[in-house]
Amino acid sequence: MPRKMNREGLADIPAHLLKEAEQSGIESRKKRSATFFQIDHKPAYSDIEGPNKGKLEIMDIRDAIKKYRWLNDYMWKIVDREKDEFTMDADRQLGGGYFIRIFKDQEVTMPLQSCLMITKEGFKQNVHNIIISEENSKAHIIGGCITTNDIKAGRHVGVSEFFVGRNATMNFTMVHTWSPETLVRPRSGAIVEDNATFISNYICVKPVKDLQMYPVAFLKGKNSTARFSSLLYSQKDTVQDTGSKVILEGDGSRAEIISRVIAKDRARVMSRGMLVANTPNAKAHLECSGLLLSEDASISAVPELVANKTAELSHEAAVGKIADKELTYLMARGLSKEEATSTIIRGFLDTKILGLPDNLQKYIELLMEQMKGAGG
Repeated sequence: MPRKMNREGLADIPAHLLKEAEQSGIESRKKRSATFFQIDHKPAYSDIEGPNKGKLEIMDIRDAIKKYRWLNDYMWKIVDREKDEFTMDADRQLGGGYFIRIFKDQEVTMPLQSCLMITKEGFKQNVHNIIISEENSKAHIIGGCITTNDIKAGRHVGVSEFFVGRNATMNFTMVHTWSPETLVRPRSGAIVEDNATFISNYICVKPVKDLQMYPVAFLKGKNSTARFSSLLYSQKDTVQDTGSKVILEGDGSRAEIISRVIAKDRARVMSRGMLVANTPNAKAHLECSGLLLSEDASISAVPELVANKTAELSHEAAVGKIADKELTYLMARGLSKEEATSTIIRGFLDTKILGLPDNLQKYIELLMEQMKGAGG
């Protein structure tokens, strides 16, 4: 049964776990419309704030499958269960995940939140998430994935499938806060219908052993839109192979892929982006910017455009170091070299590209500062 809110936040979850969850954007007080919290493979909390009941539902995916037989038609509809060894393992051994549905004609003004947490050393977490935005609905979800501070290694396989109905808007912000020896394999896809919008924001500013992700959005509807934005601050021995792909099929469909990558220490980052226009009136842009902070770090930008004769697709990519003239300019105005470098980094990782509400943007900016400090 869903557990209820108390005045202090999430009931029955240890305070130290809630404190750590804040690193991935999870708010323990009543500043969210709904919450789902999973620890390892166990659902720990699920509830909806009073004013939002009747606007949405949120629950463990295993409970949702039992409740709704039709949900089996959504499982593995976008992501191929035989895509690789990780999806096959997630299919064989489902370890939870969440089901979120925003009801038709409902606007949820406060963000929903979900937290998938690993608390056991070496734990292999397999989850499958289904998110449905019904016709004319609007919502923003903050998804946090995290290992607790005492965990050195683990594995997370997260399958997420988004269904955005006609005239609906789904804004999904994912914050990853992993340990330096965690293997991370998100596998995501979205279907976007007529006049609908899917916005995907991704933030990872702590070291991780190996991250590989390549979400795909299918713009099937007329005048459908997708926007992928990512902020990566890669440190230590992190290996990240990340990117996004949008297939524009609906007449008048639009897409944008924007990534900001910083690599320091010995981090290696592959930043990919692909736009495929299968309709003549499509328009899309891809942009990747990378900043190198050490001689041993590397960033590779790989943009791909596939279009017919009348589609308008564009891209730009730039990878380099902090320019000496920028440092000199700031230091001439009284900043130390370290302060000048930090100022440039903050400007480069500008959260405004995420298109967040003002209050949420300020929270994410603070969160990123804390995470960068924790990351070393």
